[in-house]
Amino acid sequence: MKIVFATNNAHKLAEVQAVLGDAYELVTPRMCGVEEEIPENQPTLEGNASEKSHYLRARTGLDCFADDTGLEVEALDGAPGVHSARYASDGHDFAANNRLLLRNLEGVANRRARFRTVISLLVGDEEHLFEGVVEGRIVERESGAEGFGYDPLFVPDGCDRTFAEMSPDEKNAVSHRGRAVRKLAAFLRARGEK
Repeated sequence: MKIVFATNNAHKLAEVQAVLGDAYELVTPRMCGVEEEIPENQPTLEGNASEKSHYLRARTGLDCFADDTGLEVEALDGAPGVHSARYASDGHDFAANNRLLLRNLEGVANRRARFRTVISLLVGDEEHLFEGVVEGRIVERESGAEGFGYDPLFVPDGCDRTFAEMSPDEKNAVSHRGRAVRKLAAFLRARGEK
């Protein structure tokens, strides 16, 4: 089954394809002729995911899904949250975002945080939302070379390594996106069996 995934991020595409497996072929917006930046102007992760999936559906007419992810840091009142990708600037500058986060947590003892992903799936005329959450903490310096975004700073509960120190399979087994995508995959499988 082909399904449009609202991302052109190769890392995210690979993560999601690994969880969904061979039963689904992910198609990017670019493959469908959607070259422009997909809007995400809502104040919540749920709102952004929904806005992106509806935008893609309107442009392509195809079944699609979109996700939005936020890193929510307790000591920063949930920031960067919905602004995670653009925390330090208007662009997706992962290095600048990580530097700003570390600077904002200097001298802070409470380093509890959680990653949260919300997926909006549009199939037929129905929208379905799936959420994945992983609790953890922010380390004091970047560690690891895998993944992207805040992965070098985040250690999930029950682990002693950052996401960036894990293989893609290890990360997918415990990550917020992996949890949300597994819910999406279970829903799609159940729907296909009907």
